[in-house]
Amino acid sequence: MDRLPHNKPFSRRGLFSAFKHRNFRLFWTGQIISLTGTWMQAVGQGWLVFKLTNSPFYLGVVGTAGSLPILFFSLFGGVVADRINKRILLIMTQVASMFLALFLAILTSLGIANVWHVIILATFLGIVNAFDVPGRQSFIIEMVGKEYLLNAIALNSAAFNGARIIGPAIAGVLIGYLGIAACFYINAISFVAVIISLLRMSIPETQDKKIKNLNIRHDLLEGFRFIKSETNIYYLIALVAITSLFGIPYITFMPIYAQDILKIGPTGLGILMGFAGVGAFSGAMLLAFRADIAERGKIVATAGITLSVCLIIFSLSKNPVISCLVLIFIGMGMIAEMATVNSILQILVPDALRGRVMSVYTLFFLGMTPVGNLLIGILSRHIGTQAAIASCASICLFVTIALFWRRKELWSL
Repeated sequence: MDRLPHNKPFSRRGLFSAFKHRNFRLFWTGQIISLTGTWMQAVGQGWLVFKLTNSPFYLGVVGTAGSLPILFFSLFGGVVADRINKRILLIMTQVASMFLALFLAILTSLGIANVWHVIILATFLGIVNAFDVPGRQSFIIEMVGKEYLLNAIALNSAAFNGARIIGPAIAGVLIGYLGIAACFYINAISFVAVIISLLRMSIPETQDKKIKNLNIRHDLLEGFRFIKSETNIYYLIALVAITSLFGIPYITFMPIYAQDILKIGPTGLGILMGFAGVGAFSGAMLLAFRADIAERGKIVATAGITLSVCLIIFSLSKNPVISCLVLIFIGMGMIAEMATVNSILQILVPDALRGRVMSVYTLFFLGMTPVGNLLIGILSRHIGTQAAIASCASICLFVTIALFWRRKELWSL
């Protein structure tokens, strides 16, 4: 179980090889529409909270409310994903997300929304995502199979980061002309695209377990025992946890770099975020083009080292041009590392346990970042932001090198 099946060599089949599967074409098309709406809502929600409170504190509270449920419910979401039809689970989560967006839109358009409405709705959306993300991650392999899995994951990442560029731009225009509520209404409508794509799919039912047989404690322990018994899986998830804890949180501190370190102001902040987004999108597309190669462990190692080294350079740089350039490579490294680990895990894990293992991946990928934000924030008060981020990036670099040095077999996964 510790090695990927290499019964035949991988070959490059092109940038969009996963699109040969009709189900994935439907899913990806629905995704790009829905994700654009999601990013529009993210911008509108932030603007609404700041307009209501004029407080950065409440922006942080809303962000925490949306992310904390991942820590508490994602493992349960993985158990559910292994127990019921994943397509049905995703339809349920998309419908729930649609109604949450619609409710926020109505409150906003009526002029009765307050910050507590936003916090409560963000919390409910976080709970929905705790079930949606493990189900979504483990569903991809059912659409494309193992041979095209990394290509499909990379194309999904490209869709996410493409929407990350398009959605906020559209939201900015809409807020100015139609008001904040328009972003929420459009997001609610965008979920219809995913729901229709899921309904049109033809997925053979391979699971005979029913939700009534659910035993949370037993199922969770079964998943943890499997991860512990498969050493390579255990270490890859640990690498994701370290990167999410010490590497990814740098994004939260970008305003400090724009204002105090690089001295380029709010416009410069937008440029910095744009370069990071371009890097992530480019990394996803490059990975999609090379997704059929063997020895994916080399991609993980190279991406992890690239991310860490470039983050050290960014943390210490006071030159805007250098900072923008290294942000491209930071974005590329982050996407390449996470997407490749995602695909390796899904290939190594049995079908019956995939939801639970991917829920652990989700827990550490998404759940560690808020903890990292707090940790770097505390460290910054004592040694400064640049030193704090440089130190954390150095930890990522040391762990990546030590892990692949100690476990040579990871290179050939």
